Amino acid sequence: MSRVDGREAELAAARLLLERMGISVEDLTSTPAPRQVPTFAEYTPLVAAAASPGSRKAYGTYWRRVVQYWGDRRLDEPTPTEIDLLKARIQAEVVPRRNARGGRSAAEHLIAALRCLYRRAVADGLIRESDNPASKVAKPRRLPSTRRAIGDARLAEINEAAAACGDDPALDCLLLRLHTETACRRAGALALRLRDLDPQLCLVFLREKGGTTRWQPVSPTLMRHLQAHHAERGGDNPDAALLRYADGRALTYRRYDHLWFRIGEKLPWVRRQQISTHWLRHTTLTWVERNYGHAVARAFAGHTDGAASGAIAGYVTAGTNEVAAAVAALTGEDHPLTAAA
Repeated sequence: MSRVDGREAELAAARLLLERMGISVEDLTSTPAPRQVPTFAEYTPLVAAAASPGSRKAYGTYWRRVVQYWGDRRLDEPTPTEIDLLKARIQAEVVPRRNARGGRSAAEHLIAALRCLYRRAVADGLIRESDNPASKVAKPRRLPSTRRAIGDARLAEINEAAAACGDDPALDCLLLRLHTETACRRAGALALRLRDLDPQLCLVFLREKGGTTRWQPVSPTLMRHLQAHHAERGGDNPDAALLRYADGRALTYRRYDHLWFRIGEKLPWVRRQQISTHWLRHTTLTWVERNYGHAVARAFAGHTDGAASGAIAGYVTAGTNEVAAAVAALTGEDHPLTAAA
């Protein structure tokens, strides 16, 4: 067979194979139209709509700033250097506060917000991972937190100040006790509903950041006060917010801001150190860790990231009974789960 005949045979075989696969020669030679890369103004609202509520809360402000400065630019236009310049601009525009740390938090959140946006763009096929400029910009190194555990005497002062000032001291004292006993975050407290209370076993169901949930032991005294609070201010809907103002409105984050502002007026050291509800979480978890060990403290805090603590963490997870024992010691009250253990 001649060289020409062999070539023809190969082409015939290739045509037959393409025909069976349903592929035409035009399909192989035509060039698909490139996908249009959207602008930040066009794409950012889509990312925000698809993001979780937690991500929208954390990144929403920074997405709006990106649209403000780069709204008419396409996603594939900014370079890592331009992102660094935007980061510096955002840092410089931070409003100085007593607890300001040079705008580092704003810079960190901006980079995180851009990384979230570009991850979605990569997943949607708008850009390649290798062309993601946000992944090439380092976040500012996070400084150690200035929060720490509050001493017993200082904590007593805070509770006394809350009981002596404000328009609703009963509510404020209930909030402080709830956060001190459970070490929950503000979002966990505000998400509480009547159906989240288990009076028989003295447990409350907490829903916190990252979609984490847990049944958290509380003292019988706190459980009675939570039930009494609902009986006085709540309605018939078991899915409605448990914590409420005296007029029946559901509590918001503003109550915490007002609470610590009033306490700070009465106790200047609270204002100077910018003490907040999260300090109560530090206080309780420090006490639990010192007295009951790391595993119980992690369970008490609702931490589920076992990988961050090593493989052994998955084998030594503390149970609810152990958390209940810590609550019993913390409050000086017997707990139903410790009696059954």
